Amino acid sequence: MRVLIEVVHIVIGLLAAALISAAAAWSYPRATGDIWLVGYACMIAVVLMGVGPVRRAFAEDKAKLAGTEPRADG
Repeated sequence: MRVLIEVVHIVIGLLAAALISAAAAWSYPRATGDIWLVGYACMIAVVLMGVGPVRRAFAEDKAKLAGTEPRADG
């Protein structure tokens, strides 16, 4: 369940970055290419920042299913 929550957070971050990029590109058409370049970079950053929490959530879910406590150091 924790993994699903973390993946949903990543999806929400991607949608937010896409909507902000689309609004910015619409409002300033002369810089559309640059705006989307920055938007894609932000989307990559959102995914990269979400990898750690997804891995921790996976470990916690796996430990819970196995009936053991997850380690404190990750």
